[in-house]
Amino acid sequence: MSSPGPHERAQALTNDAAFDFAVGDEAGALTKLNEAVALAPDFFEAWLAKAEVHFAQRQFDDALQAGETALSLKPKDIHIHTSLSRIWMERGDKTKAEHHGAQARILGWGDQIKQPEGGQAGDIQ
Repeated sequence: MSSPGPHERAQALTNDAAFDFAVGDEAGALTKLNEAVALAPDFFEAWLAKAEVHFAQRQFDDALQAGETALSLKPKDIHIHTSLSRIWMERGDKTKAEHHGAQARILGWGDQIKQPEGGQAGDIQ
């Protein structure tokens, strides 16, 4: 049996990091997330998680760097725009915070249009 590829390993590390973060081990989470992004620099979920852990630690410069990397990988993701809005607000840039907040709302509205509440994808209303 072959060993897991870099993306599979990065996913496992990101999952482990989420657990570490949930139980209060931010340092352990960041160690695993740093390893994940080193293994798979294009792994969006690890960059997003890294932004969130840095944000929780009030390391806003590091959170912004990780968030901007995540955004470059998935510019139409509602979660990264929400994270960046929070990061920019804490950094004191209301204009950039509002921009990312608006992007998140637009993406959320697009999702609602695609799949109205209570319906299943592909249902005719």
